[in-house]
Amino acid sequence: MGAFARFGNELYTGKRSYDFVGKRKIWYTIAIVAILLSVLIPVVKGGFNFGIEFRGGSQFQIADVKDTNQNLAQDAVTSVVPNAVVHVTIVGDDAVRVQTDQLKNNAETKQVSEALAKAYDVPVSDITVSFVGPTWGQDVSQQAIKGLIVFLVLAAILMALYFRTWKMSAAALMSLLHDLLITAGVYAATGWEITPAAMIGFLTILGFSLYDTVVVFDKIRENTTLDADGASRTFGESVNLAVNQTLVRSINTGVVAALPVAAILFIGAFVLGADTLRDISLALLVGILVGTYSTIFVAAPLYANFRQGEPRIAKHDKRVLAARERAQTGELVEADA
Repeated sequence: MGAFARFGNELYTGKRSYDFVGKRKIWYTIAIVAILLSVLIPVVKGGFNFGIEFRGGSQFQIADVKDTNQNLAQDAVTSVVPNAVVHVTIVGDDAVRVQTDQLKNNAETKQVSEALAKAYDVPVSDITVSFVGPTWGQDVSQQAIKGLIVFLVLAAILMALYFRTWKMSAAALMSLLHDLLITAGVYAATGWEITPAAMIGFLTILGFSLYDTVVVFDKIRENTTLDADGASRTFGESVNLAVNQTLVRSINTGVVAALPVAAILFIGAFVLGADTLRDISLALLVGILVGTYSTIFVAAPLYANFRQGEPRIAKHDKRVLAARERAQTGELVEADA
């Protein structure tokens, strides 16, 4: 603990420093590659794996089975509905969930239930049947999109007013878009279903990502305001110092937030078979990790990029670099003498 505290103190005082802003082209390249992969993966795989709440259909939950072989469910459903699209999921240790396209009528639903009961050697009473219409999922999607747009607009306005520059707001929103795209790409790559719980997770990571970014940006504003025109650091160096000064805090916050979410993901996915826990915790875990990364490696360097072209800042940086060059030249002359 003492070594970590000393590490944080050295970062804060500038004794130790990592050049996040100076190496921004590397971070931009990584971000662009990650975003491209996140966009291409669902295209190559034929889209996202939406849950039954979004695509609609019938669901059969089979309890107390002795054999969780998924092929039994597949064969049972296709024996009644030959062209049905069947999704089979193991729930816990002794249950199977079967999702199909919307069946034609109650008689067909009953036949599928009986076929599944026979395949898994359980009474029909152990099978729970439910139906979800696609309109419910569409309503959820529309409300989520509206909520996302309202959130982004309000967040952009508030950050622009608080920091007194739209460039911080733009950098934060671009970083947030980076987080959402990569989180969606992870869902596409893993093939896990996008359910209402996952949508809630997507919306939740917006708050975490912006919270971390705002804390770092507040320190950036403090440094750049104190530096003013008489500082011995360039604008980019002041931004980089602020990122280093808040680095330990960002790491601590990310780890503290990620550990319980990872535990929920493990328990939900592999122990309890609780799909709701799994869906929301995966979105949260990926969002927390990517959000912590993007604040340091994307948002702060972007803001430095946006401001460095301003005449006052460019003039200040030029003056600082010229003063350094004169100082170095003077030292060389003294050394030669």
